[in-house]
Amino acid sequence: MSAALVTGASRGIGRGIALALAHAGFDVVVNFASNLAAAEEVAGEVEKAGAKAALVRADLADAADRARLVTEAYKAFGTIDLLVNNAGVAPAQRADILEAGEESFDRLIGINLKGPYFLTQQVALRMIEQGTPGRIVTISSMSAYTASVNRGDYCVTKAGLSMMTKLFAARLAEHGITVFEVRPGIIATDMTGPVKEKYDRLILDEGVTPIRRWGQPDDVGKAVVAVAQGLFPFSTGQVIDVDGGFHLRTL
Repeated sequence: MSAALVTGASRGIGRGIALALAHAGFDVVVNFASNLAAAEEVAGEVEKAGAKAALVRADLADAADRARLVTEAYKAFGTIDLLVNNAGVAPAQRADILEAGEESFDRLIGINLKGPYFLTQQVALRMIEQGTPGRIVTISSMSAYTASVNRGDYCVTKAGLSMMTKLFAARLAEHGITVFEVRPGIIATDMTGPVKEKYDRLILDEGVTPIRRWGQPDDVGKAVVAVAQGLFPFSTGQVIDVDGGFHLRTL
């Protein structure tokens, strides 16, 4: 059975991805930062789907934790066929870019961008060493190109992930490793819960997305499964929008 490492897999989009992969026949390394109970619940659901689960607590902003995560993932399953860079955080408090401080910026850069950048480097080197024709998927956001001036640090990290995808796609193609960016739109998670009323209005009343519904974590999971199953054999560096058509910018 193939194995996948999913970062930030204890809740939200990461949970949806982990469960979709399990149902598609992948064993899953369930990475989490702090919520052990939620991670254990996801692991239980993975095993109910007939796959194996391995729990690994690791802070992606910490180099030693990243190294340990990779080591424990390979120890659990002997291989990583798919890396899903999903873990990410929003600003603790939204602030206008003319007033925002460096502490939030540094935190988001460390977790959302530096973490996946160097985790991808480590996993790619292991894939090359083992001759694994692996796949790497990075979950970004429509914030990669949509300016939100009250959370500029978040937007900058997501834009950085887009370039990261291109860089690793170009570098790893010769080793048979393909790299994709899955770019979610408005997805129903605990992160979007505080702005639910706002987005209900934008989606249902104003039609900001041509497909007039909230996205679900499983929508993102299905896109990742398509990549994981090798359904894009002659593609790499591709952006897959999972946003209800938001990117169309309709008039």
